[in-house]
Amino acid sequence: MAIDYKFWHYTPSIAGAVIATIIFALVTGFHMFRLFKNRTWFCLPFVIGGLFETIGYAARGAAHSDTKSVTPYVIQSLLILLAPILFAGSIYMILGRIIQRTAGSSLSIIRPQWVTRIFVAGDVLCFLMQSSGGGLLAKAKTQEDVDMAQNIVLGGLILQIFIFGFFVVVAGVWHARLGKNPTGASKEMGGVWKKWMWMLYAVSACITARNICRVVEYGIGQDGYLMQHEWTLYIYDFLLMIITLAICIQWYEPNIQISAARSNDVEVGPWN
Repeated sequence: MAIDYKFWHYTPSIAGAVIATIIFALVTGFHMFRLFKNRTWFCLPFVIGGLFETIGYAARGAAHSDTKSVTPYVIQSLLILLAPILFAGSIYMILGRIIQRTAGSSLSIIRPQWVTRIFVAGDVLCFLMQSSGGGLLAKAKTQEDVDMAQNIVLGGLILQIFIFGFFVVVAGVWHARLGKNPTGASKEMGGVWKKWMWMLYAVSACITARNICRVVEYGIGQDGYLMQHEWTLYIYDFLLMIITLAICIQWYEPNIQISAARSNDVEVGPWN
C-alpha cells in the first residue's frame, strides 16, 4: 500500500544546525591543516568524515524552511549517518601503524597489514549497506519499502558494531601482550604508545555508543522517541562525533609514519 512518507517528525532547529555546522567546520579545518602540515595521509578519512558532518548539518539547517524537500533530507541523512564509518577507517589504520612502530607485530593476533585490510574492508561493506539503505528510505513509496530500507541500515549498523567490537578485542589483546613483553622500540617510546592506545579506546567507545543509539533509533522505527525528538540526535551523534574528532586531532604525528625499515619490524631510531 502506498504511503506518504514523512521525512521529519519535527521542524529541524536552525540554531542547532548552524552551531553544529560551524563547530564541525572549525574542527575539520584544524584536521585539514594538520593533515597537510604533517603529511599523515592515512588520516584523510577524518577530514572527509568531518566534511560529511559539516555538510550534513548545513543541510539540516536548509530543511528548516522546507521540511517536504527531498534533497536536504537525503543529504543530511546519508552524510551524518556515514561519517563515523570514515572515522573508524582511520582508527583501524592507526592501530596498524602503532603496532609496526613499536615492532610488536608478533604480539598481535592479526598482522598489522591485515588489521587495516580486514577492518577497512568491513568498513566499506558497512558503508555500502548504510548508504543504500538510506537512499532507499528517501525513495520509499510503500510501508514495505520503508521497512526494507530501515532493516538494511539497521543491518549495516549492527555489522559495524560487531566489526568494531572485534577490532577492540584485537587492540586490547595486543596492548596487554606488549605491556607484559615490551619491545625495544616500545621502551624507546616511553608511555607514548600507551597514551595513544587509551585515546584509541576512547574514540572507539564514542563511535560504538553512537552506533548502539542509532541501532535503537532504527530498531524502534518512525514512531519511536528518538526519531520524533531532535535533541536526541545532538546528544548521541553530534556530541559524540565532535568528541571523536577532537581526540583524533592528536593522531597527526609524523613519527607514527612507517618507514621502509620499520615495515618488517626492524627497530629504527628513537621515538622523538
